[in-house]
Amino acid sequence: MAVIKVHGTPFSTATNRVSACLYEKDLEFELVPVDMKAGGHKKETFLSLNPFGQVPAFEDEDLKLFESRAITQYIAHAYADKGTQMISQDPKKMAIIGVWLEVEAHQFDPAASKLTWELGIKHLLGMPTDPAVVEENETKLD
Repeated sequence: MAVIKVHGTPFSTATNRVSACLYEKDLEFELVPVDMKAGGHKKETFLSLNPFGQVPAFEDEDLKLFESRAITQYIAHAYADKGTQMISQDPKKMAIIGVWLEVEAHQFDPAASKLTWELGIKHLLGMPTDPAVVEENETKLD
């Protein structure tokens, strides 16, 4: 059984951000399913891991974290010697990485998450796609 646990759902872009980082680092982990539809993210057991009731939550032995970008930063540093190298000792390289982390957080992710909802998750749930939202966010990404 993996020591690292990611509590979330594959339908969450934030959960997938953490999973992608773990795969890049070649780390074994357990995805602990959180049934969002049944309100699993608002139950006391989950709130003890993430007080905001949002996925993902993360455990690495006795360390508990939430917020996907903070989790990926932890993974990149704690497991620097594993898998894909994500950090550098060169401050200029780290500054460039920092810029692109901010771009991902503030420019790419909001539009990509809305498109994931509209084009992927809504379809799976049998809900209609909003073409105006799709067009607006495709333009943002363009």
